[in-house]
Amino acid sequence: MQSERNNLSERLLNFAAEIIKLIIQLNKTAVGRHIGGQLTRSSTSAGANYEEACGAESRSDFIHKMQIVLKELRESLYWLRLIEKSNLTQASNVEPLTQEAKELTNIIAKSVVTAKKNK
Repeated sequence: MQSERNNLSERLLNFAAEIIKLIIQLNKTAVGRHIGGQLTRSSTSAGANYEEACGAESRSDFIHKMQIVLKELRESLYWLRLIEKSNLTQASNVEPLTQEAKELTNIIAKSVVTAKKNK
């Protein structure tokens, strides 16, 4: 269980780091700055909230924090899709991050369902 937590924690950290690298490549237009800021907040928040969930004080607290992680990942996925659709950078820069966001979303969603079932 602990290694799974560490692995997921590391994946969320790597995801945020790769997002930061992507945002640095975006055009420094008003649109690029706006979308970049939104994506920075949501992607970095996912990992931070996951760390909070790992230290939850109760099952309800854990579920609540994991739902926030899920919400932030879904928002990140939206911004990534918008970047791709708007051609703000090369699709090859966005596709791996979109895939990772989808995988992380699925993992966290399953965790929330399991935690609710075992409540």
